[in-house]
Amino acid sequence: MFFLILLMLAQMNETNSILFPEKRIGEIPGIYVGYQFFSRAEMVVVGFHSHWLNGIDYMGQSYSKAYNNYTFPLAVAIVISGQYEDDVDNCEEVVYTGQGGNNLLGNKRQVKDQDLTRGNLALKNSWEQALPVRVVRGHKCKNSYVGKVYTYDGLYQVVRYWAEEGVSGFTVYKYRLRRLDGQPTLTTNQVNYAHGGVPKVLTDLRGLVCDDISGGEERLPIPATNLVDDPPVAPSGFSYHKAMKISKSVKVPSHITGCKCKGACVDSRTCACAKLNGSDFPYVRRVNNNRSCYRLVEAKDIIFECGPGCGCGPDCVNRASQRGMEYRLEVFRTPKKGWAVRSWDFIPSGAPVCEYIGVLMNTDEPDYDHGNNYIFDIDCLQTMKGLDGREKRYRNVSSIPLDKDDDDEKLDITEYCIDAGSSGNVARFINHSCEPNLFVQCVLSSHQDVKLARIVLIAADNISPLQELTYDYGYALDSVVGADGKPKVLQCYCGAAGCRKRLF
Repeated sequence: MFFLILLMLAQMNETNSILFPEKRIGEIPGIYVGYQFFSRAEMVVVGFHSHWLNGIDYMGQSYSKAYNNYTFPLAVAIVISGQYEDDVDNCEEVVYTGQGGNNLLGNKRQVKDQDLTRGNLALKNSWEQALPVRVVRGHKCKNSYVGKVYTYDGLYQVVRYWAEEGVSGFTVYKYRLRRLDGQPTLTTNQVNYAHGGVPKVLTDLRGLVCDDISGGEERLPIPATNLVDDPPVAPSGFSYHKAMKISKSVKVPSHITGCKCKGACVDSRTCACAKLNGSDFPYVRRVNNNRSCYRLVEAKDIIFECGPGCGCGPDCVNRASQRGMEYRLEVFRTPKKGWAVRSWDFIPSGAPVCEYIGVLMNTDEPDYDHGNNYIFDIDCLQTMKGLDGREKRYRNVSSIPLDKDDDDEKLDITEYCIDAGSSGNVARFINHSCEPNLFVQCVLSSHQDVKLARIVLIAADNISPLQELTYDYGYALDSVVGADGKPKVLQCYCGAAGCRKRLF
């Protein structure tokens, strides 16, 4: 088989059948992040990676005349496919083992020292000259005729290199590569999921540091993984709660009289809660694989759900956000953004994912910490009025009971917030993105005080398995001020093409 591949590739070179025969640094036209190759030979045919076996593709001395400002050899692409026992892959960052000294028998064993020549020297020169390298990852795939699928994951930069004694006692060269910002979302996790599947048991999960951060409180366990820290650590410094805790200073209105529906709400003309929603039910129910899925039809300024005072039961379609976790979530460590959250399941557009849980408190309490990154200000009323540049959700709010004292001049500061710093649920780990896949929806169910609305995170679009979950934190630039009275600056590492570069 190998001889046939070599013969085929040799003939292609002779007949100039390679699409891009000249090697180039950076992107290849028409090959975008997420593109899949079903063999190493396909990459050779395109000119994306010119060798069917070596992990490092590089430009040799023959390119020095055309690129006389660079020192050669220079790396242009690498393939990560688990060939070396010393590799560490954290997706956004990679510790890549140089080439040579491997017995190539499939057990990844190193049998002799590596030399700083060829591809190893090329990666070192790429580091010295700050030039990007294309990164391709290989995953097992039953549908591929070679048993693997190779996914292009974008441009990375070598940020460090060194030599050390490897696992087997031989010298190996190591290269730390970091993914460049501003590229499309990394897709290798989705590819790995699609072709490898979610682990059948938690012990098969790479980097597992906690079986369930909820400690059994949630219906579905939430594992935590860490492939970044050395040694790996689990999330700490908080206690998990799936129900809101109420500060002594907050007086939550008593339960109101709800609808008179029985069993489930079906008629929007007679349901009192539906009338508050403009004589309509905000959610629809769909059944997929014998499983009910609740989806919000459109984002609204406020949603009135059925609550404790209603005659309907827990399966009512107008209680969609109160059903708890419906999707398998994982908390994982990232190189730049701390902890993050992803789903193992496909999440359809409009599906409630989770509620932001913590301590409901007044913003003028002594415990209110402006530097606490886990505080969520409940600004539903400000959003409804379109204050301070907030985007209004165009809907008639005349039916919503508002306090007469809530004039615009008194709304410069939100009255209430949710503090998830020391007590909260999985939502506290969901990161910001300038182009998020979740949005914030204010919901009322047990009372009608908009200033104390529940905060529910809804899928803004269909979300593929293992894609990071994010929402827009909504900070205005220079809106966060330090103790010295000067605006604080926090860099944004969301990686979105339209990233604003600053969180605030």
